[in-house]
Amino acid sequence: MSFCCEKLLIYTSVQTIVDISFSFEHSFALIGESGSGKSLTLKALLGMLANNLTCEITCKNDFELKRGKTVAIVPQNPFTALSPLTKIQDQFFVADDVAAYYFKLVGLEKQMLTRFPSELSGGQLQRVVLAFALSLKPRLLLLDEPTTALDSKSKKEILELIARIQKEENFYLLFVTHDINAVVGVCEDVGILRGGKMIENGRTEEILQNPKNEYTKNLIEAGFQNRKFRL
Repeated sequence: MSFCCEKLLIYTSVQTIVDISFSFEHSFALIGESGSGKSLTLKALLGMLANNLTCEITCKNDFELKRGKTVAIVPQNPFTALSPLTKIQDQFFVADDVAAYYFKLVGLEKQMLTRFPSELSGGQLQRVVLAFALSLKPRLLLLDEPTTALDSKSKKEILELIARIQKEENFYLLFVTHDINAVVGVCEDVGILRGGKMIENGRTEEILQNPKNEYTKNLIEAGFQNRKFRL
């Protein structure tokens, strides 16, 4: 089985903003700069586009895209995803034993359920948000730049955790990011998005080692210059 999006088209009355297609067996990273169409693609899959935008999606899968049921998301900033004045257990709308299970799955003690978000670190909060998303038992998990607000140590830990859980729980993973380095070891396939178009896609290792498009080459070279990129 694979996740197949035969057409994802987003447009206004005067222009086409995103026009892409993609498929992958397990995990896929959609990489691009700000304004490339990454966020709009996620919103389209979640059914959350603004009213002034029209979307056409054709997906050839054995499930429908339904936010909160078959599709869940881990947002960019965990600090804004939770109410700071409410204990975590009161924001986690599942039975106590279920909450404890998913907290253990993401490496958190169940005692943290009784804490307020302000009492946890950024890395811990991102694990909480991941637990929330996983508790929905999604067929497709979306990652919206999930490590942007984290330090380098927490970023590494979260990415390794997500990669491990994806293999264990066997859901489809779509990772949206501007950081081409972050997907190494997490996603088997990658697509490069520019101006709402997919300019290059394929196996992650192949794209990183032998990019065909000049824009992709520049992204990878920038990663080497920042001394972040590792194969």
